[in-house]
Amino acid sequence: MELNLERPLLFFDIESTGLNIPSDSIIELSFVKILPGGEQRIKTWKIKPWDYEKEAQRPIDPKASEVNGVTDDMLVNCPRFSEVEPEISGWLEGSDLAGFNSAKFDLPMLAEEMERVRLYCKREVSVNLHDARMVDVQNIYHQMEPRNLRAAYRFYCGGEDFDNAHTAEADTLATYEVLKAQLDMYEGTLKNNVEH
Repeated sequence: MELNLERPLLFFDIESTGLNIPSDSIIELSFVKILPGGEQRIKTWKIKPWDYEKEAQRPIDPKASEVNGVTDDMLVNCPRFSEVEPEISGWLEGSDLAGFNSAKFDLPMLAEEMERVRLYCKREVSVNLHDARMVDVQNIYHQMEPRNLRAAYRFYCGGEDFDNAHTAEADTLATYEVLKAQLDMYEGTLKNNVEH
């Protein structure tokens, strides 16, 4: 189904040096802008993560590199966020936003980078992220496909609800049944011991 839009909807995703919003930096930012009428525009930036206080490239946490495949040396010749911020702001201007888990991570990380431009580069950023409406696709997924004990019991134990949900004994017994069913379903992947 095509989106019914009055304003552009800008889907975005961020890869970063790590998961700590105040102390990590964006290393890759991708936008997919859907215009009313369905036209699609795509732009991706590789960004040198910059520590403005130390005036040096911020290192990527090795755990982040394992996930995103980006290493420090791959970004040496890339622009800093502050250098591409005007273009990024241009893409954001007048758009609503969408992403997956973006309300909890991507949007705050983007806001942090923009605040660094204001603070360290002494430059106003033309876009106000608070003006945009936000669609977090992960929230829709969690609402429509609940991830709670009742849903786990239905999924792993035959599609039926268990009696007396939200009583301590019923929840405890359901949890036990779910674990046994998970061990059956993922035999060979899960180890049947407490250590693993």
